Amino acid sequence: MAEKEEDLEEEGEDEEKEEEGLDYKIENVVATVVVEITEKIDLNQIARKHADVEYNPERFPGLVMRIEKPKATILIFSTGKMVVTGMRKASEADRVVEKVLKNIRKAGIKVSNPEITIQNIVASGDLHTNIDLNMAAIVMEYAMYEPEVFPGLIYRMQEPKTVFLIFSTGRIVCTGAKRKEIVKEAVRKLNIQVRELGVAKKELGDTDYQDITFI
Repeated sequence: MAEKEEDLEEEGEDEEKEEEGLDYKIENVVATVVVEITEKIDLNQIARKHADVEYNPERFPGLVMRIEKPKATILIFSTGKMVVTGMRKASEADRVVEKVLKNIRKAGIKVSNPEITIQNIVASGDLHTNIDLNMAAIVMEYAMYEPEVFPGLIYRMQEPKTVFLIFSTGRIVCTGAKRKEIVKEAVRKLNIQVRELGVAKKELGDTDYQDITFI
């Protein structure tokens, strides 16, 4: 039932984005977790109990656990701290952490009271216009463009606080937001800015660009 409700919620968000002329999707949600422990977590004990985890302390101090539904990768440290990556929605964090704690308890380790904090949401999108990055670097405050180092322009939006990678094709990557509402507001604002500042070279649908498609 919960999965059906989430599907409906996602469909509603897609319709809302289309109505506003926005084209973006969340690619990755990163969260940190702190759990209460009575003693340091024995990661070897978890590795012995669950054959599908990865633990090589000589290379990396954390244990890697993967959850299939919802899909996520979790780094577990002996201190009781965890990093969760790979989620598509922040609302999945509770279920992911619940499954991780269940697996840890199966190894005979006591953990409780998880504190989950969403640290970063990464989204990709399309402005549906080509961007003059050289001009954008001049007229957009807090923008940096060094094409010999990286093909995209780095734009640090101050409000809402986010960082964009902007490419000449109009493709974008947004990072730094901690809520999906911030991603939406940042993309909406950028969409307006590139057009008002005159760095949008051609709108899709113009004669010269009729055949351009984005993947």
